[in-house]
Amino acid sequence: MADEVPDVKSSNLLPPWRTLIPAAQWLPGYQARWLKSDLVAGITLAAYAIPVSMAYSSLAGMPPHAGIYCYLLGGLCYAVFGTSRQLAIGPTSAIALLVGATVADMAGGDAARWAAIASLAAFVMAGLCLLAWLLRLSRLVSFISETVLLGFKAGAALTIGMTQLPKLFGVEGGGHHFFERVWILAGQLGETNLVVLGFGLAALALLVLGDRFLPQRPVALLVVAIATLVMWLTPLEDFGVATVGRLPAGLPELRFPALRPSDVDGILPLSAACFLLAYIEGISAARTLASRHDDEVSPRQELLALGAANLAVALGQGFPVAGGLSQSAVNDKAGARTPLALVFASLTLTVCLLLLTTLLSNLPTVVLASIVLVAVRGLIDVRGLRQLWQVSRFEFKIAIVALVGVLLLGILKGVLFAAIASLLMLLAGAARPHVAFLGRIPGTRRYSDLQRHAENERLPGVVIFRTESSLLYFNADHVRQVVWDRVQTTQDLRLVVCDLSDAPFVDVAGANMLSALHRDLAKRGVPLRIAEAHAKARDLLRAMGLEEQLGYFGRHASVDQAVGELASAEALEGPGTNNLSERQ
Repeated sequence: MADEVPDVKSSNLLPPWRTLIPAAQWLPGYQARWLKSDLVAGITLAAYAIPVSMAYSSLAGMPPHAGIYCYLLGGLCYAVFGTSRQLAIGPTSAIALLVGATVADMAGGDAARWAAIASLAAFVMAGLCLLAWLLRLSRLVSFISETVLLGFKAGAALTIGMTQLPKLFGVEGGGHHFFERVWILAGQLGETNLVVLGFGLAALALLVLGDRFLPQRPVALLVVAIATLVMWLTPLEDFGVATVGRLPAGLPELRFPALRPSDVDGILPLSAACFLLAYIEGISAARTLASRHDDEVSPRQELLALGAANLAVALGQGFPVAGGLSQSAVNDKAGARTPLALVFASLTLTVCLLLLTTLLSNLPTVVLASIVLVAVRGLIDVRGLRQLWQVSRFEFKIAIVALVGVLLLGILKGVLFAAIASLLMLLAGAARPHVAFLGRIPGTRRYSDLQRHAENERLPGVVIFRTESSLLYFNADHVRQVVWDRVQTTQDLRLVVCDLSDAPFVDVAGANMLSALHRDLAKRGVPLRIAEAHAKARDLLRAMGLEEQLGYFGRHASVDQAVGELASAEALEGPGTNNLSERQ
């Protein structure tokens, strides 16, 4: 229903400042009956966020309360600048691992420097978001495809799992990449702390059962409460069950990061990778939720909202945040009607930080590891990988390259490697495009691929080819070689026709290739004709002088016309054994 959605007027009718602050657009139309839904959703989101944010903080190598700060500050800013009604901003597993794995080498074991670098990464990321917003780079998301993300997420899930399994077994663990961690863990299994393992498996069982029977409910908070109570009532800490320790009470102190970008070598690649992952993950989640509610999101405005959220997090000594689908789904299922739900979530977290931190001091770290393990299992989309295998082996290979890249190189280098590898694989495919040789569709004057349609009529002495891509410098030689091989095997060749209907663009090298092909064919007394060329391709070919060489190839030039001209010419010459006019 129309009155179910806060009214957002067209940006063309609003003063400039209101287009930058979507909250100024929907707040005037806010209805009192939405308040209860937003309040319940906010409290539910906060209940979900507390254990999850603490778990992701440990993944990032940050103190547990840093993750709560991220939800509190990031959500407030997104509520002001964001365009999605249900998107929830906070730490995500992939970004947390990216921060933890990368900052470990930069910090050199210094906890204070570690936290300073993490907040600096969020600060630089905010600057990148602002720059991308100013330059209108919202289409940057297209540089990393869904196929790459499918493999990346699976690799990230396996990598994250291997960082948490030592905590589950109560051993030290170690290693710098997936396979080294597997090897080290295998060697330490004999030192397993059975009490820790039992505690962790019990937490895992409760979380998995909760996901199955109580979906989108804050089951993790209930598990945290039970685990904390058990630790308080029993002497399990004496058996090696580690706890998070006392959390600082109160709100975060707002200040600029203690370090400057020039102080940290490698901060820009880290922030850039966080920015790419955060924007892709956030815009994907926002669009998914928007499609469910017939809403719209502004990709460009989301850049500004993500930047504002990360700026606030950086000032609050947090680490980079994003809009994740899991927390956003919790917010949506709990009934959020507007971004005001995020404000209520932040208020709830404020109360917890002021009054309830003492209760969380006995929380076992193995429970946080269990929460991470359950959360990341959803990153492995087996169904999606199976579908890729069935519909496109090429894209399946791209996904596997991304997966293996993450396992071998780590999160930061892995995602960059996956993006570059996918582009190179696409270029490799574009460098060897399919060249279709055409025959006439029976009973028509149209032409299609003989390889796919063996019933098509083969015209004797005529080669008709269609390049199923743009004709560019890196594929021109391949196309010419394929066509020339066909020319060499065609008996009594009398005509070659180049159908450019599937080539939206032709560059100078492509034009030169056609000119060279014309010269080689002319030595055999065989004409080359161009048909179905797009306007921009025709402009370039004319500028290169090809119309004077090959004849008219304007918008009315068709394959059938070229064939018909040959038939007419042969009809004037008289009947012959392979005369095309006799077959017309």
